Amino acid sequence: MLENVVFDKIMVVDDEENIRILVKEILEEQGGYRVDAFKNGKEALNQFLKAKDDYAVIMSDIKMPVMDGMEFLKEVKAVNPDMVIIMISALNDINSAITAMNNGAYTYITKPFKISELLLVIRKAIEKRKLLMENRQYQKNLEIMVEDKTIELKKAYEELNDIYESTLTALVNALDARDTETEGHSERVVAYTMELAKLMDIKDEEFLNILKTAALLHDIGKIGIEDSILRKPGKLTDEEWVQMKTHPVLGYKIIKNIKQLNEAAQIVLHHHEKYDGTGYPFGLKGEEIPIGSRIFAVADTIDAMTSDRPYRKALPFEKVADELKNFKGEQFDPDVVDAFFEKPLDEWKEFKETLKNLGN
Repeated sequence: MLENVVFDKIMVVDDEENIRILVKEILEEQGGYRVDAFKNGKEALNQFLKAKDDYAVIMSDIKMPVMDGMEFLKEVKAVNPDMVIIMISALNDINSAITAMNNGAYTYITKPFKISELLLVIRKAIEKRKLLMENRQYQKNLEIMVEDKTIELKKAYEELNDIYESTLTALVNALDARDTETEGHSERVVAYTMELAKLMDIKDEEFLNILKTAALLHDIGKIGIEDSILRKPGKLTDEEWVQMKTHPVLGYKIIKNIKQLNEAAQIVLHHHEKYDGTGYPFGLKGEEIPIGSRIFAVADTIDAMTSDRPYRKALPFEKVADELKNFKGEQFDPDVVDAFFEKPLDEWKEFKETLKNLGN
């Protein structure tokens, strides 16, 4: 893992010149190490800040002028917590050496020391340094691997979500194509629904995704309506209307057991309820109706009125505005109607132009 790292450079810090010379000679001649020696912590720290990971191990005396070993230890550890530091202590200062270990030093060695003892301590310190660096490298590689896997999973999720949305859109487009009067209707209603939600300052991303899906699938229950009724060019009979009015419940039953669509199913179920309680299938009133269904009711009316039909041409937004005003508080939630009028009619007309490739 650390094949290109050479653990052969030692820093020695001691204010006694004879100690510095002795340790340097022993480590270089008998240990084969490269050694840099300094007379106080300040000189050593300046060099360390330039070199950082260049040193495998540091040996430092505790009692020194300018900057003592304790302060030096603190400064080095602040820069590199993994640096292995051996404290050099006099026999009468063992307590300071133990304090240094509590503050992050690896171990201590007392003066005067034996050559064999010095070389053994250095070998063990270098092994410790290798382990620390390998662990650090492992953690870094692990973090990179986790990050890479997270990106891969996110990409896979996005691709799966794209497939999911494309499948739903294809299904709805097929349904819209079956009903010759409403081709492109579902996707346009999604656009109007999301624009109204934006004007109502709804920012909950989870709810917006549910709302978008529900608007797209609102007529999914028409799969169960006979072609003779669904494609009938004229007025429906009372019996035919009874069957047509079953499509919200049919749509609900189709999607309610799909985990990702369970909440959207509630909006689908109630998308023909009216604010005054005269809608279907349950005659819910006011805030009993899910807010998503109340938003959809206005969006559905906008598209129905501004789209061409076999029996009439698309109506202008001025007519839509009149309809919403006239039935505010009856068919439509007043708050949603007010949101519609937050956007000038000219801007609604421009917005409709952006949807011209969706059906009409």
